[in-house]
Amino acid sequence: MSCCVGVDGCPGGWIAVWRPDGGEAAVRVFPAFADLIACVAGDATIAVDMPIGLPEFSRRGGRGPEAQVRPLLGQRQSSVFSIPSRAAVYAETAPFTTVAASYAAHRRASEVARRTSDPPRGVSIQAFGIFSKIREVDALLRERPDLRERIFESHPEVAFMRLNGGIPMRLPKKIKGMVNPDGMEERKALLCSLGYQRTFLDGRPPPGAKPDDFLDAACMMLVAGRIRRGEAVSFPDPPQGDALGIPVAIRA
Repeated sequence: MSCCVGVDGCPGGWIAVWRPDGGEAAVRVFPAFADLIACVAGDATIAVDMPIGLPEFSRRGGRGPEAQVRPLLGQRQSSVFSIPSRAAVYAETAPFTTVAASYAAHRRASEVARRTSDPPRGVSIQAFGIFSKIREVDALLRERPDLRERIFESHPEVAFMRLNGGIPMRLPKKIKGMVNPDGMEERKALLCSLGYQRTFLDGRPPPGAKPDDFLDAACMMLVAGRIRRGEAVSFPDPPQGDALGIPVAIRA
């Protein structure tokens, strides 16, 4: 797979977008992040919409990256939610077989989060919903420190803002959990101005991914290119590091 890859989590696992040298953009869903890593070139730069690097204790506003980028996003800042402590993220690792079990696990993770934060703060449903994917990336970076120089955290709304000359997107991508066609159109127009073919972006996502996952992965690929060329900005700069030495920064 090509040297610049954009990735987003999706219901079927992970959706990746890349463009082979001299070729058209391509997209694929991988069931596990490790499967994706096994398919990319050894020197690939990967930008992923997923928090990387976890705090041992959570402060007001979340990690440094979240606190820095929110003021830049205007009305889109609510898309950046705080990540609780590593203990909270790892508090519940068993799969949930029922909705009731999921709610109970969320309550237990929130209890751990409150004990490891100041001021005490529970876990949002949105954050809890991606804990398993956060653990997936975190475990891989712990096992393979060499990947820490190839896999970078980004955030779609921060990336769209940077790609749009520092101006946040005017319209939300989703409203009450549903895709907003006008917000999707605004982002597609920007991506097309940066080299994507409209037919690609209008295509049906692979099974296991939603249209907004597809669009975010496409945006992440452009961020990967910016990182590889040394054009991306790091929030913060220089990056912080968690207790395990994993870099903590949003790149865009």
